[in-house]
Amino acid sequence: MVATSLVPAPAGSTTAAGRVRANGPVLHPRLVAVVTTVSCAVHLWVAVSGHHGVWLGVLMVALAAVCLPCTGHIWRHCRLGALHQVTVAAVAMAALHAVLLLGGGAGHVHGGAPPSSAVAVSGGTQLLLVIALELATALSAATLVARLRHLSV
Repeated sequence: MVATSLVPAPAGSTTAAGRVRANGPVLHPRLVAVVTTVSCAVHLWVAVSGHHGVWLGVLMVALAAVCLPCTGHIWRHCRLGALHQVTVAAVAMAALHAVLLLGGGAGHVHGGAPPSSAVAVSGGTQLLLVIALELATALSAATLVARLRHLSV
């Protein structure tokens, strides 16, 4: 089982198979990778649903394509660069969705249907859920970076 490539193993630390085992967190990087994968899947699902038009759908697929490789790097090697990229992307997406929520983006309606309070609440709730997912992604990645820095000191 590969834990992380950032924390060196103490001398003589081996697994049952005789390979050197790295000390460091195992569950935390896996959790970050899973949360990031869920975020990518949500972007792909929303893009495929077609409610946001072609250009926003393409943008969401591109965002997922940028973040998805990071999940593998985090899962297998716990690379700081991937953790930083995931953190920055998640914070940027949370900020963007917050602007949409506060700026009235939650009340817009697709397909020319007249706006109603039920649609606005539903859109607002969806944006809040997306913001919560993005903040959870950023927080899990940022806490892992802090934990790895503390372990390497």
